[in-house]
Amino acid sequence: MNAVPWLSALWLIPTLGAIGVALLPGGRGARIPQIIGMAVALIVLGWSIAIAVEYEASGNTRFELTESHRWIPAIGARYELGLDGIGLVLVLLTTALVPLLMVAGWRRAADLPDGPDGEHGADPRIYVALTLAVQAMVLLSFVATDILLFYLVFEAMLIPMYFLIGGWGRLEKSLRARAALKFLLYNLFGGLVMLAGVIGLFVLTSRAKLGDDGRGAFGLHELTTAIADGRLDVGGGAGKAICGAFLFAFAVKAPVWPVHAWLPDSAVAGTPSTGVLMMAVMDKVGTFAMLRFVVELFGDTAKSFAPWMTLLAVISIVYGLVLAIAQTDIMRLIAYTSISHFGFIVLGVFALSPQSQAGATLYMLNHGISTAALFLVAGFLVRKRGSSAIADFGGVQKVAPVLAGVFLLSGLATLSLPGLAPFVSEFLVMIGSFTRYPVAAVVATVALVGSAVYILWTYQRMMGGPAPAAVEDVTDLDGRERLVLFPLVAALIILGFWPRPALDVITPSVNQTLASVSVAHTHPVNVPQGGVR
Repeated sequence: MNAVPWLSALWLIPTLGAIGVALLPGGRGARIPQIIGMAVALIVLGWSIAIAVEYEASGNTRFELTESHRWIPAIGARYELGLDGIGLVLVLLTTALVPLLMVAGWRRAADLPDGPDGEHGADPRIYVALTLAVQAMVLLSFVATDILLFYLVFEAMLIPMYFLIGGWGRLEKSLRARAALKFLLYNLFGGLVMLAGVIGLFVLTSRAKLGDDGRGAFGLHELTTAIADGRLDVGGGAGKAICGAFLFAFAVKAPVWPVHAWLPDSAVAGTPSTGVLMMAVMDKVGTFAMLRFVVELFGDTAKSFAPWMTLLAVISIVYGLVLAIAQTDIMRLIAYTSISHFGFIVLGVFALSPQSQAGATLYMLNHGISTAALFLVAGFLVRKRGSSAIADFGGVQKVAPVLAGVFLLSGLATLSLPGLAPFVSEFLVMIGSFTRYPVAAVVATVALVGSAVYILWTYQRMMGGPAPAAVEDVTDLDGRERLVLFPLVAALIILGFWPRPALDVITPSVNQTLASVSVAHTHPVNVPQGGVR
């Protein structure tokens, strides 16, 4: 326990900020809500940096900065928070991206459309408030160590994201509403399946007389301790059913083929900032939970699911690649690349080796940065041109060379070019996976060649060649857009050559995760931490 409630404040600050912005008097235009929203986002970023300074990646304790309070005694649920290295890098990713997304969506009051069908909607207060609400819930999910608490926020974050997708975007209102409903139905169904697993877990723990009063328990530490000393058995049919329910819900959130269909429509329906908030931040909750609440909790039961999850991961990699190549809309193309990238992350998680899981965690961070850069620069270009059809472009590098350069570098990052951040994480996933699933690793490696096709071919069609008359009016990145994109580009380069700070934080937590459930035949190791040399 800590005198300072570091982790509670982490999610309460954006929550209170969201409430405050939503309660602002109407009719004041966009500037006041945006200024307050930006101030709150920067405060949260500063708080997360203070948490990172306070955090000790020693490996001596499973979680740092822990908080624990009685919450629902009748069922053994507690308000329990804790932070490990895996959660820390995702917390920093979330808190760093949200201020950039605020700037990306920055508009003067005079620029806002009058009707509800405009790109940023009629009421900027609600847009800013919903963005902060999503941030708060995602942050709480990364630090919650009570499974019931995690489940509640896992489901609650769907509501503000639903309204963000349906309320603001460049598509017609009916199309946005359809995409938002599809997003909600898929994820609610996954959540209902997880709820069945949570109830089943409560039944098992209550029969085992776990918890303060023997009424059951949901705390990760208590559950893993009970499993280790034999008081709780999750290896039978009931344990497999619960593990499968959790896996299904997390696969929907990630998303993984074949429960991925909601992502492309949802990503392109909302604003580019909403798409990044969903793909780069919220979807990481699914893959994070696979590590936290499947691998660590269920041990050998999770190991029995590993071959099937590996198969789905490889299918996701190839499927996302093929569908990306076939797209004629640049925003949908980027959305399908994310499905392929999440396949690599899931492959790393279920290869169950220290290298692959460290690579998967680093991949979550790097994917968030590269996808944010690519999706935002594409969004800026689409807004300037007034179309997202790839065929409507050409010669952009002649009229907007800086924009074209950022697009190319971000695209090269998504195909894991050496020297850029995703290369290190993908390399770790590949070498960690090859020892257990060599065929899957080979297929995934070959798929990387295909990723060069959709990135370079798309760049050639959009940025090269002669510029049509409509493209000649496209302007280069302005100061606001450069302020958003240049930090992301810098992060891709720095983490590409110097991933050690991130890996120093991640590796002890990965080793503890694998050691605590004894699913890895390999001993804990120090993951290679050098950059590209």
